Amino acid sequence: QVQLVESGGGLVQAGGSLRLSCAASGRTFSVYAMGWFRKNPGKEREFVAAVSRYGSNSDYEDSVKGRFTSSRDNAQNTVYLQTNSLTPEDTAVYYCAAVFSPLSDRLSRLGNVYDYWGQGTQVTVSS
Repeated sequence: QVQLVESGGGLVQAGGSLRLSCAASGRTFSVYAMGWFRKNPGKEREFVAAVSRYGSNSDYEDSVKGRFTSSRDNAQNTVYLQTNSLTPEDTAVYYCAAVFSPLSDRLSRLGNVYDYWGQGTQVTVSS
């Protein structure tokens, strides 16, 4: 079992930045690839980013490429999502998720692949 707790969300003006964190506990963190997703009321959950178990591979949804960066610190059991140049369209609840990947650096954009989810952190970008 893995427990995930996100933090770092908040209210920011357009053009600003936030650093989201996701702290994991329970099992060996480095066997999990990590993903970030977001959701707004009335909309489907959307893939944002993913990072492989040792951080050597990453993937980003097109609208966040060049603005968002996902990284991880396995010694601290934490994955980060640095969000820059935020726009109101980035407003959502952001979730981190973990998928058991002990032997692969392949990444998935499919939410139903992920085994564990955090409770989410709200990001609100004002215009």
